[in-house]
Parts: sequence; C-alpha cells; structure tokens
Amino acid sequence: MYRIENTSYGLKLSFSGTIARPEMEAWSAEVLPACSRAGARFGVLVDMRELKPLQPDVQSLMVQTQAQIKAAGLVRSCVILSSKILTMQFERLAKESGIISFQRYVDASANSDYEAIALEWITKGTGTLASE
Repeated sequence: MYRIENTSYGLKLSFSGTIARPEMEAWSAEVLPACSRAGARFGVLVDMRELKPLQPDVQSLMVQTQAQIKAAGLVRSCVILSSKILTMQFERLAKESGIISFQRYVDASANSDYEAIALEWITKGTGTLASE
C-alpha cells in the first residue's frame, strides 16, 4: 500500500506491506503530478517503516521514478525505515537513480523522534541522521 500527501515542504510518501509491480506503476503515475503541485523545488519525507523489501522488477521502476522526482525539483529527502535490509536496498537504489546526495535515512527503531529528525533535514538541511 502507498499514500501520497502534499505538504508545506513538498511531499510525504508512505509505503507499507508488499508492493507488486502494478501497484508501483500506479504510485509512479500518481507521484509525478504530485511533484508538480509541490512547486519548483521541494522536499520529500518517505515513511517505509512497514514496507517489505522490493522485488527486482519493482526496484527498477522505483529507480526510474526516483530519477524523475529528482528532475522535477527534489532538493532533499529523508527516508524513515526500521529494517537494515530495506535501508541497504534503498541506499543502493538511491545511488542508481542519482538521488543519494539529496537523501538521508533515519532508523525509527533507534530514534523515537524520527519524524522531527527527518523534517529538520528536509526543511533546513541540518540535523543528526543515521546516514551521517
């Protein structure tokens, strides 16, 4: 399951469970217009605390969509996770899509104030993050 919300800083994306290719295609088709509504430069908070690792065919679509989000005006993003495996997977995907330098990661299992930490990075480019 996924959810896309426009916010004052840009977008909040939430993912949970297992996401198959058709659902990821639907997300990809919806997120790009949401980026346009977010403005010329925007931040993204991604909540993946309940997401299961992505299958290879879904990973490739995620990489393509991440690159398109970057081209649409992504300034900074922060991913909230609670799985080391998923963190490693998304760090690799961020490298492939070219957003790694804009993205940080917060381990929700080790940081109860994970959303505040993420928003500090997204809105100000500061804060202590798990990836630093």
